[in-house]
Amino acid sequence: MLNCNMAFIKKLYLKLNYKTYLMKKTISALLLVLMTTYSFAQETMTFEAKITNKNGDILFIKENRKIIKEIKVDEKGNFKATFPVAEGMYQLFDGAEYAQLFLKNGYSLKMTMDASKFDETLNFTGKGSKENNFLAKQTMDDSKYPYDEMLAKDDENFKKSLEDKKANDFKKLETAGLETKFVELQKKNIEMNLMGLSQYHTQISANKKLNNSQAPNFDYENFAGGKTSLESLKGKYVYIDVWATWCGPCRAEIPSLKALEESMHGKNIEFVSISVDVEKDHEKWQNFVKEKSLGGTQLYADKNWNSDFIKAFGINSIPRFILIDPTGKVIDADAMRPSNGKLKEQLEGLLK
Repeated sequence: MLNCNMAFIKKLYLKLNYKTYLMKKTISALLLVLMTTYSFAQETMTFEAKITNKNGDILFIKENRKIIKEIKVDEKGNFKATFPVAEGMYQLFDGAEYAQLFLKNGYSLKMTMDASKFDETLNFTGKGSKENNFLAKQTMDDSKYPYDEMLAKDDENFKKSLEDKKANDFKKLETAGLETKFVELQKKNIEMNLMGLSQYHTQISANKKLNNSQAPNFDYENFAGGKTSLESLKGKYVYIDVWATWCGPCRAEIPSLKALEESMHGKNIEFVSISVDVEKDHEKWQNFVKEKSLGGTQLYADKNWNSDFIKAFGINSIPRFILIDPTGKVIDADAMRPSNGKLKEQLEGLLK
């Protein structure tokens, strides 16, 4: 009888041990799944976007020129992706416009926007939203900042304005309760932008010294045939656009330039476009002028950036616009762009 009970107890003990073993294995498996999921979440981030009036069916997350992620629209018209990313600053490109982003693994960002009012409607929720909403607001604030007034100041007052802007921008960053890495990167960006602004002010100051001086002559190939010199245009106001076929901002000004030319057709002003395309792109320039039906006088600089006229005006970035009076004197060595409505007012005032 004792032997029988011992056998039963032994059998029950083994059974209980087996159940305990199974339970331990199940718990271990669950813990592994949970740890794997947690680890994956920490090593990736999720980005979602709901966009009305979208410019395209793909969103590009870019690091300078490098595309690190393409996010395609789904059947419901939304964008969503989970991907690993190194902590830092990136650009969102929707096919037409850009927005700055701060991304890091562990973020779960949800973005909403009306692409027809891109900057004004950009908004983020979820983890990481505070930093990215800060960037969106900064873009709007920058668009309203009186940079033209700042750049018009003399050296001493410009330097003071620059220092004041840096102090104010740093204070906003330091008091907004943002992530340390974000603040660190933004301070570097602010300093770089202000350095660029300072260099631009130096260039503007140099350009102003050319105003009221006699413009150097040029004698360039004309798309319509032969050559055209600045001397041959004396007696007219001359509005010069220095550009190249590869220059995006230059091409962006073409519709406004065309409209301006048409509105002033028959008046005493010549619209001259000078291409600084290199020699290997000469045919590309010809095809571009023809295909885009560019108006005005289309010229091709003889030595691109090294042409005497280009160097005389210190041109190292484009587009660049120059306004010359009928006697050949420089009115403005760094004239307003065609897209600036004030340019038309200035020209109409001169042509009365």
